Order: sequence, then C-alpha cells, then structure tokens
Amino acid sequence: MRLIFLGPPGAGKGTQAARVAEHYKLSHIATGDMLRRALELRTELGLKAKPFMEKGQLVPDELTIPMFVERIGEQDAQKGFILDGFPRNVEQAELLDQVLDEMGAQLDKVLKFMVLGIELVARLSGRRFCPVCKSVYHLVKQPPKIEGFCDKDGAALEQRPDDNEEAILERLEVYGEKTKPLFDFYAGRGLLVDVDAIGSTDVVFGRLLSAIDR
Repeated sequence: MRLIFLGPPGAGKGTQAARVAEHYKLSHIATGDMLRRALELRTELGLKAKPFMEKGQLVPDELTIPMFVERIGEQDAQKGFILDGFPRNVEQAELLDQVLDEMGAQLDKVLKFMVLGIELVARLSGRRFCPVCKSVYHLVKQPPKIEGFCDKDGAALEQRPDDNEEAILERLEVYGEKTKPLFDFYAGRGLLVDVDAIGSTDVVFGRLLSAIDR
C-alpha cells in the first residue's frame, strides 16, 4: 500500500501518519523529519536548507528531491509507505509518478486533511518539543506535567523556529500557493479522499482508517 497525506502545516499529518503506518506496517516517510535530521547532523543538505526552514518557506526541489528519491528506494519502503510532506507541488508529483513507474509501483490513495486556518495557527503556535528525546507537547491540548520541561527526561522544551506566528502565516501562504493545486491533480486521477481532521487524535485516526479501507 502506498499513500500520500496532504494538508497544511499543523493539520496533524505527522502524528496520524505514524499511527497509520504502524497499523498497516508501512514506512512513514516524512520530508520534514529528514530535513531536520540533516540539519542536526550539519550535513551539506541540512545547512543549505536551514534558512528556508527557519523562515517557514518550502525547501527548494534541488535539495529535497535527491534525498526523497533515495529514501523510497530503500528496502523498508519497498513494502509500502506513507508520504508526509512530499510531494508539495505538481512538479514533484509528476516526478513521483516517474519514480514509481520505474519501480513498477503506483499510488493507492491520497488523503486530504480538512482543517480551518484559525485552528492551524492555534495548534502550531502552542507546540513545543524536547530537544533530547523529540517528544512533542502542546501548551493547551497536551501540556507537560511541569511547565516548560519534558516529562521523560526533564529537558527544557523548545519551540521550532517555524512555529512562531509570523512563520506560521508564511507557511500557510506558501501552502496555498504551491500545494493546493495538488488537490486537482490527484482528484483528476480519482485518488483524492477528503478526511475531516478536526477532532481528537483517536477520532481522526478512525476516519483515516475508514477512508483507506473503503
């Protein structure tokens, strides 16, 4: 099974992709995670991507595409995957088609996460993470037991540079310009399925499973 999760920043794609991947025993391939890891390791790719990530801008194709192509060719991805954060524009989607054709594979479904803009700003601006264990918290919906510190290791929580309000608005604007055309691209191929992404994690997870199994 090969799936794509589409939706704006803060829609919950990463959280749900991890759960759905575990449920179906698929690989969860998240472009954002790969870029952040490259940044942490101070690779050439990570350093080049850093200014774009900090401003909430899309990382250019020439930086993300080689990494992505290599990743879906790895052994674990051959059994099926969920793409989270890729493709981000029609050009990338067309490239994905070419890569899958060469693999003798094809997409099964594209899940579109439906959520309001005001909800997205609230979700992202309240998000915090542990720099040690990478646990994610939310100041309102999932606060740590001790304010400002990770429950697991006591490290001081941090906010991602692109989770401040200015960067969030920039990310949403870029998303609207670059990513929304993908909806028409995949709808025209009969692959797009709308999923209501507002609600508890468990409720949205259930909706996703129903959409995938239909």
